[in-house]
Amino acid sequence: MADRFYICTAIDYTNSAPHIGHAYEKILADVLARYHRLKGDEVFYLTGVDQHGQKVQQSAEKQGVAPEQFVSEVTQKFVALWEKLDVRYDGWAATIEPRHKEGVQALLQRLFDEGQLYKATEGGYYSVRQEQFLTDKERGPDGEFGPEWGEVEFREEENYYFKLAQHKEWLLSLLDSRTDLVVPDFRQLELRNAVEKIAGDLCISRPKSRLSWGIELPFDRDYVTYVWFDALLNYITFAPGPYSSAAGTNLGEFHRWWPAIIVIGKDILIPAHGIYWMIMLHAVGFTDADMPRLLVHGWWNMSGAKISKSLGNVVDPLALADKYGNEALRYYVMSDIATGRDSDFSEERLIARYNGDLANSLGNLLNRALNMAHRYRGGVVRQAGGDSPLRAQAESAVAAYQRHMDGAQVHAALAAVIDFATSCNTYVEMTAPWKLAKDPERAETLDHVLYALAEALRVIAILIVPVLPKAAQEVLTQLNWKHDATLAAARWGGITDGHALGKPSPVFPRIEKSEATV
Repeated sequence: MADRFYICTAIDYTNSAPHIGHAYEKILADVLARYHRLKGDEVFYLTGVDQHGQKVQQSAEKQGVAPEQFVSEVTQKFVALWEKLDVRYDGWAATIEPRHKEGVQALLQRLFDEGQLYKATEGGYYSVRQEQFLTDKERGPDGEFGPEWGEVEFREEENYYFKLAQHKEWLLSLLDSRTDLVVPDFRQLELRNAVEKIAGDLCISRPKSRLSWGIELPFDRDYVTYVWFDALLNYITFAPGPYSSAAGTNLGEFHRWWPAIIVIGKDILIPAHGIYWMIMLHAVGFTDADMPRLLVHGWWNMSGAKISKSLGNVVDPLALADKYGNEALRYYVMSDIATGRDSDFSEERLIARYNGDLANSLGNLLNRALNMAHRYRGGVVRQAGGDSPLRAQAESAVAAYQRHMDGAQVHAALAAVIDFATSCNTYVEMTAPWKLAKDPERAETLDHVLYALAEALRVIAILIVPVLPKAAQEVLTQLNWKHDATLAAARWGGITDGHALGKPSPVFPRIEKSEATV
């Protein structure tokens, strides 16, 4: 029986253009969505853009344009990049859309009516970058606020507050009972340590006198909603059968898909998704079983430093895709970083990965196998001589691939596939079909070898579908295999006796190192 997966990514903040970190996150979610479809599961993949907040308003003012125009222009850059990188999403969340505004205001009204929100005057230190008030818990050992908070200034104003602290013990209990809530597990431990430090409530409004670009509070039009209290709700306002209990929506379709798997960067686990989001859901009646699972990925760094606009080391994924092709970039970012860990970006590494794994190993295998099949058997392969040793290796590769993909460890799944391709190339050298072809008495052995190579390529092509959908289809076309690519079809023996293969053509042409810019 097929399962159902609702996969979301953090929506991208439209205060700046996309960079390699954005691309990695969306490709990762796209690969997981394609994998589950390969298994026969139902999938709804949601991504989008976060368009409100003080930083957006300030950036628009600097450019002398309205916030609506500013976010529209930045949003188009994200949309163009996802199209370029073949990221196929089912739903698009844009926080300026009416359906989102209605959903946010309905839940805010519900929280207000139930006494979860209150108004108070407070003075304190405010992080302009994170758009939130800070407490002494955020100070470092030296008593100062760290660089992660950016510019910090003292402010005193009247605002609305969400009773965050009263849910602290519930969240600790949840983290103890659902040990797989955050992946990888060491991030869940980090989250639990942060929850232990919760000491106050969350300011969820900003006076219109200093910030007009946001969603108005339904119970006080002099205020707009704090950007995180707005943006996080996209996962339910844009879900299939959007959630809005205060609006009386029929939730049948929503519950068919929920809870979600939310793919986020480690920098927005604490406090946004791990604390604010979980408590927001709990406050409006979501059960412990309804809490979404958080898949937390690491950062792409440059020489050990986080890639960021302020450091001037931003990597443009669109330029890389134009230069090397979108699938070369997809393969690199999926194969060169362990999900949950950090990795250093290197254009030279991209070339080495592509050439070593795809051009030299898989591409070479495809070219040799098809050329030999046409040279010695007119392109027709026949089942002969019993099981091939490649069969057991293929079955082992498929099992390892599925285990790693189920755990969102795409790099390990790809390693299992490339290891199998390398074994196939070794098998070519060991069996030496060019020698078998010279001995008529070994005709059956030659048929046995050529069939095994074609079948191995078919299995490999199916396994790379989530990461390299176009290349996988090209391989299957050259094998003249016209059936649907599913994980169930990756069983050995899919090519029938007497099957005619197509003609070979390069699928993974080598990239010359002279093309690198680093």
